[in-house]
Amino acid sequence: MKKILLPAAILFSVSCPLSSAFAQGSLTPPGAPAPTMKTLDQVEPRTPIDATHTPGDADSLFKITQPGSYYLTANVTGVTAKHGVEIAASGVTLDLNGFDLVGVAGSLDGVSVTLLNAINVSVRNGSVRSWGGSGINLLDAATSATNVADIVASQNVVNGIRMGFGGTITRCTSYNNTGAGIAGAAGTVITECASNTNGSHGITTGSGCNISRCTVRSNVGDGINVFSSCLVLNNDCSLNGNGAGDGAGIHATSADNRIEGNNCIGADRGIDVDVAGSIIVKNTCSGNANNWDVVAGNVILVVNATTAAAVSGNSGGTAPGSTDPNANFTY
Repeated sequence: MKKILLPAAILFSVSCPLSSAFAQGSLTPPGAPAPTMKTLDQVEPRTPIDATHTPGDADSLFKITQPGSYYLTANVTGVTAKHGVEIAASGVTLDLNGFDLVGVAGSLDGVSVTLLNAINVSVRNGSVRSWGGSGINLLDAATSATNVADIVASQNVVNGIRMGFGGTITRCTSYNNTGAGIAGAAGTVITECASNTNGSHGITTGSGCNISRCTVRSNVGDGINVFSSCLVLNNDCSLNGNGAGDGAGIHATSADNRIEGNNCIGADRGIDVDVAGSIIVKNTCSGNANNWDVVAGNVILVVNATTAAAVSGNSGGTAPGSTDPNANFTY
């Protein structure tokens, strides 16, 4: 007698009912789904500068009165006798968001801190031009611990940028302002800025400042003007004392400064030091009416550099005239 072999799957289905082979889920419906999208405040936790959130007053178009992070949402056009944005609080960060603040005749500052002794104020990322005061003014209210970065300030009646005590200015450009391009109070650090064709000094500071890797060109006054205890390092200073003006590439008016690694050309004076007690090393000057104007009592060695014949190929040239690593050169 023949035996009939059934497939294993059939045998399994017969011996194991489906109800026991497959577990059943709960028939109780789940609760309401949790929200998965961020709120508007989570997406943009900062406060916009506008008439609703930062209304102005008698001397400002917009006024910040609380600490926090703020941003522009459009260009700002000034009006007579008003600041563009007034900051009346400490702990404020203002992002111009790439927008342009444009003043008019008789307007005040583009951005101004008015709270006396305000601290921790930052302004960044935009342009301020044609204001009746300064483009950015963080100094008049004795502000300290301030930061300005990535700003272009031009054609303002007073200064391009006025900085508070112990602040930093980074990657800013200031040009064609009636007064100084950049003015820093004591303890300011100014790095990688350009200040050109201003009606006074390109950069001017108080005591204990650090100015490095900046370009100052064609200003009516000095390219860089410092008081005491400053570091002036690796700057490019050209054609200052422009027009009928009188100016030096670098001018130190007091003592205890270190002036190092700068190139000063085409001014009334290359490097001008009025008071004893500073050190001047590794600088180069050329084409100034007077390349060096340094009073007695300073640390300085100047060598008139030896020029070389033409060089072509793999070797040639002439030593500049001194092997002293701290020598300054006229060329």
